[in-house]
Amino acid sequence: REGFRLIGAKDILAAGVAMAGVLGRCQPDAQAHADITHGVYVARALGAVDVGQAVVVQQGLVLGVEAIEGTDALLQRVGPLRRDGPGGVLVKIAKPQQDRRIDLPTIGPATVEQAAAAGLRGIAVEAGNAIILDQEAAIANADAAGFFLIALDLKAAEPPAE
Repeated sequence: REGFRLIGAKDILAAGVAMAGVLGRCQPDAQAHADITHGVYVARALGAVDVGQAVVVQQGLVLGVEAIEGTDALLQRVGPLRRDGPGGVLVKIAKPQQDRRIDLPTIGPATVEQAAAAGLRGIAVEAGNAIILDQEAAIANADAAGFFLIALDLKAAEPPAE
């Protein structure tokens, strides 16, 4: 209306848009896939009521959800809540009603370091709707930590039935 033209983050940071698949050498196992599925379900529910973009799930338990404090604070908070056994996963996806030109979920090398330090074993983002800053360094950090990064194709995915 005022003559401004919006340019989306994907247009400016096209090289940083997460492409579908596993990024790096480490693969999520069956437990991690189950945690990711549950995390997507919870993150969609949180996003629908405009709470946050991220959730940490370990062995089916939600250890923490992101609100106004952001992802870094979420990762600091969940470290002491870690359970014995396989570490959890950070799932970070766009809110359903979010204007994807303006605010895309974003991670980077520091996110990988913080998640690994919190005892997590992987991060899942939405392919095509997430930015990975300095992807090469983020993947190198993940590989060095034995940590997985995966970009999910959620276009066709349905939330699990309750």
